[in-house]
Formats: sequence, C-alpha cells, structure tokens
Amino acid sequence: MTGLTHLNKRGEANMVDVTDKACSGRLARARGYVRMQPATLEMISLGRHAKGDVFAVARIAGIQAAKRCSELIPLCHPLMLSKVEVQLTAERSDSRIRIDSLCKVSAQTGVEMEALTAVSVAALTLFDMCKAVDPDMVIDGIKVLEKEGGKSGHWSADGETKV
Repeated sequence: MTGLTHLNKRGEANMVDVTDKACSGRLARARGYVRMQPATLEMISLGRHAKGDVFAVARIAGIQAAKRCSELIPLCHPLMLSKVEVQLTAERSDSRIRIDSLCKVSAQTGVEMEALTAVSVAALTLFDMCKAVDPDMVIDGIKVLEKEGGKSGHWSADGETKV
C-alpha cells in the first residue's frame, strides 16, 4: 500500500497535483444496498408509493450527485464525466434494493469517488422517500467493485488485477 496522497509533507490536507499525469480513459463501478421491509419493497417495486416513482427519482439523484462530487468531497478534482449510469434492482429474496453505478471519464485522475457518490446519494434518496413508511431501513455494503485506467490499470474487488 502506498502513502496517503492527500497529505502534504507537513501532514496537512492537500489536493493531489495531477498536472503531469497523462489523460486516459477511466472507469469505476460501485455498489450498495438499502434493506427494507418486504411490504416497502413491494410497494415501490409496483410503483404504488404516494410520492411517485422512487426508482426514477433515486436514479436521477445518483446521476446528479456523481456530476457534483467535487462540490461534496473537498479534495476531489472536478471531472467532466462522459458517462454516469445508476441501476436499481429489487432483490426480493433479501428484501433490499441493489444500487449499481458506472462512471466514465477521460482524465488525469480516476472516478471512484463519483461512482461511490452516485450509489450513496441514490441510497439516501430511497431512504428519504420511504422513511415515513419504513423508518427502520438500513443502507449498507457501499463499495467500489472495479476501476480501470491510468497507471494502475485494472482492479476489481474480486481480486482480479490487470495492468
């Protein structure tokens, strides 16, 4: 493992200088879950929530959040994303919604934070829209599944790494 890149020589928070890094195509995928009561999952899966299409609102919130990531995370670089995708899948057997994101960019730095932010805000939006009917929901399991591009090449959570 390398040292912390967001600290300068004096140990102070610092935005990483990517000036001399080459632009390359970069991709990141992330995933997270919102666990809920089976009745809540059924209600939103069938589009019967009084607030409307919960999945559509959460998807758009996640996409918008990825685009605004550098405004939310202090040391993130602003990126001109070329692709943001957020998918929500009802997993009835586990009474949860799986949220998957994909972010792409051609840049000097990666898009892991954007992918994580997309999943996080989509999950928070689901929670916000459903908290009145199910205040006991749990957001969990948010993690990067895969990243590729740049000097480090390809990495995946299942242990597959290619440079």
